[in-house]
Amino acid sequence: MSERVDDIELHEEGATREMSFWEHLEELRARLIWALVGIGIGTIICAFFADDIVNKFLLAPAIHSQPPLKIQNLRPYGQLMLYMEIVFIAGVILSIPNTLYQLWKFVEPALFPHERKYITSIVFFSTLFFLLGGAFGYFVLIPKALSFFSGFGSTNIENIIDVQAYFGFVVGMVLACAVVFELPMLSFFLAKLGILTPQFMRKYRRHAIIVILLVAAAITPAPDVASQIMVAIPLYLLYEVSIIVVKFVRAGKQKKEAASA
Repeated sequence: MSERVDDIELHEEGATREMSFWEHLEELRARLIWALVGIGIGTIICAFFADDIVNKFLLAPAIHSQPPLKIQNLRPYGQLMLYMEIVFIAGVILSIPNTLYQLWKFVEPALFPHERKYITSIVFFSTLFFLLGGAFGYFVLIPKALSFFSGFGSTNIENIIDVQAYFGFVVGMVLACAVVFELPMLSFFLAKLGILTPQFMRKYRRHAIIVILLVAAAITPAPDVASQIMVAIPLYLLYEVSIIVVKFVRAGKQKKEAASA
């Protein structure tokens, strides 16, 4: 574990060379530049579909909530700034595969040659979990939340939502769920560093379940058990998947250590 955490090494044709501090910075700079280039390209592409993104995707939950929510703009330049923000965020999401690829390429020097071949799979599954999390937030949590908010309170008060507050809520919920669904990949990375073990995760499974239920209760707008369970089940399944991922990583490390011994 110490050789992974303390010193990042290059493994080329059987030779081993430590990367200097400045080489780390240069590699980080290069990866950040490529990530920003990807975000820029994604933003340009999304700019051509700005109307569809706003009208058919982001406004759809408000239109289809029961009762429908009314969205209003309170500033002269509000819609202009809103479109710019939405296009940029959509560009960031579209470029997620490239961003994750650059991240893992930065980590690549710390991996052994036989481990580097898994980078493509890691990027694929990281992107998949990110999109699954975003879809879960968009199709499950957001409709329930908006229906609850639109039907709650006095009938003498009309719910007219500021467009900035609405889009902030929708985008924030989607991104939050997308990040939470990266738990298996985070577990994979921590297991690679030797920080996380399946024994540790099994030992604190009950504690994790309590945390999951608290998170489900916090992000579920409707105070009913059915909605909380609907949110808690995917989170618990992610935890179990993470245990399997960590077990697989640890088994590989132990097998390699045994072969070396």
